[in-house]
Amino acid sequence: MDLEAFRQMVAKNPKGFLGRYGLGNKLLQDGGSLEEAVEHLRVAVQLDPVHVASHLALARALIKLGRKEEAKPILTAGINAATSGRSSGGVDLIPEMRALLQSLG
Repeated sequence: MDLEAFRQMVAKNPKGFLGRYGLGNKLLQDGGSLEEAVEHLRVAVQLDPVHVASHLALARALIKLGRKEEAKPILTAGINAATSGRSSGGVDLIPEMRALLQSLG
């Protein structure tokens, strides 16, 4: 989906997880506004606290903005969600999240 399609999803359903995650992740991947990506990804994490990929995307956006201290608890929460058994997947993201966390010191 393109950026505009995700924007329309969010406009139609501001509390919809999929639109928020999709828009935030698309902005992050396409080099869009990182501040806007963080805004949407924060909402996505709040709407679905065990969606591991949302945590990873939010942490990546924060790190790119130089907000490393903010990214640490997000990564930890994502790892915890993946290992808790409450998430529907995301276990494959644990090594990347641990490496990112370690790189932040």
